[in-house]
Amino acid sequence: MIDFHSHILPGIDDGSKSVEESCRMLRESFMQGVSQIVATPHFYAEDNSPKKFLERRERAYKKLEPSLDSDMPEIFLGAEVKYFEGISRSDDVSLLKIEGTDLILLEMPFMAWNQRIVSEVIELASGRHTKLILAHIERYFRYGAEKYLDDFYRNDILIQANAESFIGGKFATRKVMNMLRDGKIDILGSDCHNMSSRRPNMGDARKEISKRIGNNMLDKLDEKAYNSLYSGK
Repeated sequence: MIDFHSHILPGIDDGSKSVEESCRMLRESFMQGVSQIVATPHFYAEDNSPKKFLERRERAYKKLEPSLDSDMPEIFLGAEVKYFEGISRSDDVSLLKIEGTDLILLEMPFMAWNQRIVSEVIELASGRHTKLILAHIERYFRYGAEKYLDDFYRNDILIQANAESFIGGKFATRKVMNMLRDGKIDILGSDCHNMSSRRPNMGDARKEISKRIGNNMLDKLDEKAYNSLYSGK
């Protein structure tokens, strides 16, 4: 399985604090069945240019690289890009695509969305060979995001849900399970940050999905994830 959202690079954001912690996270992910993992450290335009961010990401990966071994998933480098005003007109945002793909993992604002924000996201998705994955959809329910989701579906924007939402509180779990049944969730990610409060948990989520919906749904998710990462289009 592929984990599309993780914070496993050491010392670059609020995720892993050390090479040792990164290795424990990677081994735990592998034990749960994750074969590929996308490293998506936070990118905040107010703090870094894309070029500076990529330099920091490369340094973090180079620290980790000598410790990688065969009982860890293959790592793809990406970013969790926080929405910012003017993102659709930024020439450098394309540098933040997941390596080898046209995919950008986009974190939406934690506030009530409006048509201006949604239109800018759609503009980004429609230009410069960019395909968007909307990060952790369950975190936006409280902001009335659902009324805009049809706009995203129509514009071929992929929707990612965190594994935790399938094993967490009853309200969130019921909603994401229903969305998954209706074909409105495309991609899963652990959004793991550490080995304590936000551990790798893709295996637990898949067990819940298998129990409530069935293994056919897991097969569909795996196929979508594989095609998204390896065709990247």
